[in-house]
Amino acid sequence: MKFSDSTLYNANLLKFICLGWFSSFALKVISLTVGWQIYTKTGSPLALGLIGLIQFAPQFFLILPAGVLADKYDRKYLLIICNLIQVFVSAFLLFYSIYYIDTGSIIPIYLILILHGIAMSLEGPSSFAVLPNLVDKDIFPRAVSYVNFFDEFGALFGPIIAGLLIAYIDKWVYAVALISFMISTVSAISLPNLKNEFKEIERVTLKVLLSGFVYVWRSKIVLGTMAIDIVAMLFSSIMGMLPIFALDILNIGPEGLGVLRAMPSIGALCAAMMLSQLPPIHYPGRVLIYSIIIFGFATIVFSLSTSLWISLTALFIYGASDMVSMNIRQIIVQLVTPDNMRGRVMSVHSVITQGSNELGDFRAGFSASLIGTVPAIMFGGALTISLSVIWWFLFPGLKEVKDIKDLNN
Repeated sequence: MKFSDSTLYNANLLKFICLGWFSSFALKVISLTVGWQIYTKTGSPLALGLIGLIQFAPQFFLILPAGVLADKYDRKYLLIICNLIQVFVSAFLLFYSIYYIDTGSIIPIYLILILHGIAMSLEGPSSFAVLPNLVDKDIFPRAVSYVNFFDEFGALFGPIIAGLLIAYIDKWVYAVALISFMISTVSAISLPNLKNEFKEIERVTLKVLLSGFVYVWRSKIVLGTMAIDIVAMLFSSIMGMLPIFALDILNIGPEGLGVLRAMPSIGALCAAMMLSQLPPIHYPGRVLIYSIIIFGFATIVFSLSTSLWISLTALFIYGASDMVSMNIRQIIVQLVTPDNMRGRVMSVHSVITQGSNELGDFRAGFSASLIGTVPAIMFGGALTISLSVIWWFLFPGLKEVKDIKDLNN
């Protein structure tokens, strides 16, 4: 990556990158550690799947108000509040794990994950929507690539460090997440105020609440872009099942689990680095569909593998293809959507990108409890490929977009 690029000298972009880096790092630490604790305590794939369902539920119920809040109030202060909630969540998980997890119930962990899900629900729309307010449109596509690069850099170190810390200091790993969220909060505080840009919503009516869905439905490019992500993550989400592969299939322990969890981030990091240096992608809609098909193939290979190296390679491709699709989705949706609607539209997008991960983990866990882990993951990957091919014909306008700059209103 060429750090001499003038894009990286935008002070607000640097603050936003710092916010995303530490937040992404902490989220991955919590995700891996909670999954490990619950599976080692229960041995149940369904218990793992419930983690995803519990975190998805707040996102589902808050999808409408979260978007309105992001359009009505200063997005900076919403980011601060959400990160402070995550500080509390991390502190609770640290305290409960040290004093109660060995002899107590896992129900308090599930309960605190509801609050964790609420914070993610409210933060998502503001985080997605705020970047176009911080950088000029001419550098926006490259800024998205940089943000995704550094987010994945945090996501890469989160699982590796969490896996090592679980093995050596066990429950104190949550202290790392706590400190990271505190740094993320400070970064959010340092962002500029944006409240003067949001004056159009005076009364919150049903029409206002539903306007994000209405816009997505009417814009077929945005609809196709978002919907294909639902397909990918609902049927090919495998992150929640990694403790099963680490313990029961590959026999590599918590350190190996950290490596497994980090490998998609390594792939995503390499893809983000490449995207940040390449010119804008031609025919981005087509590349989006191709990347989802590759994503599905990588899922199938991982599910069938009993070799650590094949599994790591599949996860690398899994993460790289996901980064390509995520980069294209974010650019398309944010450039097509007008600023006064971006919070509500990005609320829908946030639930799809974040909520479908958790819902996909639940789908995988539930399916694994019925037909076994390997068949559940394999059939999910095959379904992803099949539906991606259908998208090629279902949304012809998406594949006909020739250049990302054509989307810039």
